[in-house]
Amino acid sequence: MSKYSRVVAIIVVMVVVLGVYFVILGSRGFDFIQLGGPVNIGLGIGVLILPLLGIWIVVATLRAGLRHQHLARRIHEENLELDVEDLPRRPSGRIERAAADALFADVKAEYEKAPDDWRNSYRLARAYDYAGDRGRARETMRRAVELERAESA
Repeated sequence: MSKYSRVVAIIVVMVVVLGVYFVILGSRGFDFIQLGGPVNIGLGIGVLILPLLGIWIVVATLRAGLRHQHLARRIHEENLELDVEDLPRRPSGRIERAAADALFADVKAEYEKAPDDWRNSYRLARAYDYAGDRGRARETMRRAVELERAESA
């Protein structure tokens, strides 16, 4: 079984487990509502909202992951992946901060030359991630997805 197959299998198992959990949680919400009374009905409605919110989060996360994988595949095919093999690493395996910051500065300079190219946004998002800024990495990756979609349309 390849690494990719293992990851997909884990995701499928987690989605199935969450699905079962959401069904159980939803049935408890209906149980509360059937008991009657304002408190029980309020709790039941609240409990019913949780599975709906959970489903929305799972779907949004899976869609984003698939979009990011699509971009990663295209970047790989175009041989534009960031080369981080030779960068010094901490014992944990993460890239050392100074090296990640230097990589980020180089990638940001590329991005500033062509900010409307999804490839540069993707590479910048990866550089943000290596530098430890997960929030900006997600935001920039969303921009890369939007730019790639506009290019493909």
